Amino acid sequence: MVQHGLEGIAVAETTLSDIDGENGQLRIAGFPVEKLAPQASYEEALFLLFHDRLPDRTELRTIRAELAQRREITPAVETLLQEAASEGRPAMDALRMGVAAADLGDESDSPTETAKRVIAVMPTIVATYWRYRQGKAPIEPDPELGHAANYLWMLTGEQPDEAAVEGFETYLVTVIDHGLNASTFTARTVVSTESDLVSAATAAVGTLKGPLHGGAPGPVLEMLREIHANGDPENHVAETLDAGDRLMGFGHRVYDVRDPRAAVLSTAAEQFYETAADDAFFQTALDFEKTATELLAAYKPDQTLATNVEFYTAVLLHGVGIPADLFTPTFAIARAGGWMAHALEQLDNNRLVRPVSEYVGERNREWTPLDER
Repeated sequence: MVQHGLEGIAVAETTLSDIDGENGQLRIAGFPVEKLAPQASYEEALFLLFHDRLPDRTELRTIRAELAQRREITPAVETLLQEAASEGRPAMDALRMGVAAADLGDESDSPTETAKRVIAVMPTIVATYWRYRQGKAPIEPDPELGHAANYLWMLTGEQPDEAAVEGFETYLVTVIDHGLNASTFTARTVVSTESDLVSAATAAVGTLKGPLHGGAPGPVLEMLREIHANGDPENHVAETLDAGDRLMGFGHRVYDVRDPRAAVLSTAAEQFYETAADDAFFQTALDFEKTATELLAAYKPDQTLATNVEFYTAVLLHGVGIPADLFTPTFAIARAGGWMAHALEQLDNNRLVRPVSEYVGERNREWTPLDER
């Protein structure tokens, strides 16, 4: 029997993350996401994925330094990103181009070192492209800043405030890994051929570029902005459902209940907006979630359609100053840690990923000469 999309088929053993969709639980290397994400820095979460344990102080300083020293991109890559910006190419196109050239100027001689280079350089690629897109000069990475704070710095050239860094770091850790999703599976498939990790990352970015995987926070933000302006959430939900359309930010293919990452990010957003000038926008999101959840239960009583990670991703990233055009590339920056950890895990006990297909075409056809067709 064919399992379309490989749904429900286990093709790898992993220690990296575990999803319980029925009960709405996500564990990252054994830690419930609601306990890990609010406390861990991105570097701590990355070390956890790479080594299956948390780092001590010395190890944390080391991995921070290792990422910081790998952030620079070459002039050739800068020129490439400048050209992409001048042509108005989407940010994910620019990221794909930049990641494909991630090993230029890098002398990494092992998969682990290449993995660190990929993770470190992706924020620089996105921020450089975005600065060019705004007609501004790129901002050099700051080796004194952590992974999260440095990205915010490179986007604006302004030292990010503590609340923004904390909220953004929680986001990065929350989405660093999530089972064998399409982009992660793609990365593992590429390295299963004994290809390199830059190729795996480039393929993963290409997978993430598709609108069915990771592309919803932008439309969620547009929806919430509209609701914030007109103050009529009930009408929006009713019109959407009556038209048979999907309500963005609600429901998830994996979870039968509320996405646990939505709970983490809603708390992070609440903490951020407590000190933000635009706290009314967060209240709009809360009100919309309540209204939409009630109406969805009435319209579709046989389904549980609660907020997913993309709903509060939009709210939180908007709050900390990430432009909507960069929501998906920023997600890629976070997920790169998971991609690379899975690629390394695949190489540790590698077997070529080679599923089969079921042939459903014609059989035993007879050849017809060209003059007789």
